[in-house]
Parts: sequence; structure tokens; C-alpha cells
Amino acid sequence: MAETVDSILKKKGDAIWSVKPTATVYEAIAMMAEKSVGALLVVSDGKLVGIISERDYARKVVLQRRSSSDTLVHEIMTGSVITVTPDHSVENCMKMITEHRVRHLPVLAGDKLLGVISIGDLVNAIITEQAETIGHLHTYISGR
Repeated sequence: MAETVDSILKKKGDAIWSVKPTATVYEAIAMMAEKSVGALLVVSDGKLVGIISERDYARKVVLQRRSSSDTLVHEIMTGSVITVTPDHSVENCMKMITEHRVRHLPVLAGDKLLGVISIGDLVNAIITEQAETIGHLHTYISGR
């Protein structure tokens, strides 16, 4: 059976690192460094309104010679976020990440934010599934 986003979140935990759209980009980058993540969800009044990534920072602050202390998150965040539900398969998520050229997929159930999965989470799920398949085949072939 194909692994789903729900099973990844159960293994990973439900920690959600987020920032308000009115925070400074400096505050967002500091939080990314502290939490060792490459992106933060942007949440306002409990609703997902965007995502800010290291890529946004590099392209929209550093390369444009803006000040991270004077620039607000909502000025550089990506507002049209590609999201998934807990029922999405790992394979479907990989297709979405490849097609839309993103690295993070927020997980929503209706309007409720449940978590976020990254390309790394998906790759780990695929590797684990392949290792299990190889183990089963090895057992079958060796007759154990």
C-alpha cells in the first residue's frame, strides 16, 4: 500500500514553524536558522496565507540589496501556496513538488493546518519503502 502524507506526519510529528506576515524577514530567517528548516509557513489569524523560504530571501532581499530588518515577510512571501491533504500519496506529492518546483507542501484538512512536509520527508519515505521491498524480495528469493 502506498504511503500517505498522514503516515509521514505521524512519524515526523506535528510541529509547525510559522511566522506572521508582519514579522521582519530578519526574524523569519533567524527562526529558520534556529529550527534548522528552509521555510516557514506564514499564518495570520490561524489561517495559512503564504510561505517564506530561504530562496525567497536570497532572490527578493539579498539580490535586490534590501534590508532584512526593514522588509516584512508579506512583502516577499509566496502567497499562492501549493497544499496537500493527509490523504495524498507520496507519489502524488513528488509529482506536485517536481511540477511546481517547490520544496515544501503545507498539509491542510479543510482550513485546518496540520503540518508541512518537505522534499526530504518524501525522499525518506520512498527510500524506506524501497528498502522494505528489497528486504521482502531478498527473503522470498533466499527462501527464508
